[in-house]
Amino acid sequence: MTPDDISRLPYRPNVGIMLANPRGLVFAGQRYDAPRLGIDETAWQAPQGGIDEGEEPLAAALRELREETGVTPDLVTVEAEYPGWITYDLPPDVVPRIWKGRFRGQKQRWYLMRFHGADEQIVIETAHPEFRQWTWIDPRDLVEKIVPFKRDIYAQVIAAFGDRLGAHR
Repeated sequence: MTPDDISRLPYRPNVGIMLANPRGLVFAGQRYDAPRLGIDETAWQAPQGGIDEGEEPLAAALRELREETGVTPDLVTVEAEYPGWITYDLPPDVVPRIWKGRFRGQKQRWYLMRFHGADEQIVIETAHPEFRQWTWIDPRDLVEKIVPFKRDIYAQVIAAFGDRLGAHR
């Protein structure tokens, strides 16, 4: 695909979830498919996923959270929503390898959700696992651990959620 071909592609509608525990740390997982996509396999990311046709973004966020982490809606409180859509472009060499080359990147709605469960209730060994491992991380350190093409998005989201990402009292 040429750069012109890629620039004409749409963005894939997507949601992202900053899942914070009571101590103010956020969930980060390492993707299984990173090597296939040519993405740094040591990079971490928050749960995220596509919005199905006719699905509301919050419903998609709760569904994706459950699908990727096993965390059910009764274990979280939605504390904030990013005020608008944020877009990012995939690196040109990744575009043909993901989503059958139909999208240039993603437009995302982000939610901050507070986790009220126990770590044992996070189960990444799902029917279609997204992550090979997970950890809780300080949100200030998360941006540096994300693949470079998503760092601006994460910096914007973390800045927008600001003090709410701190320890929950």
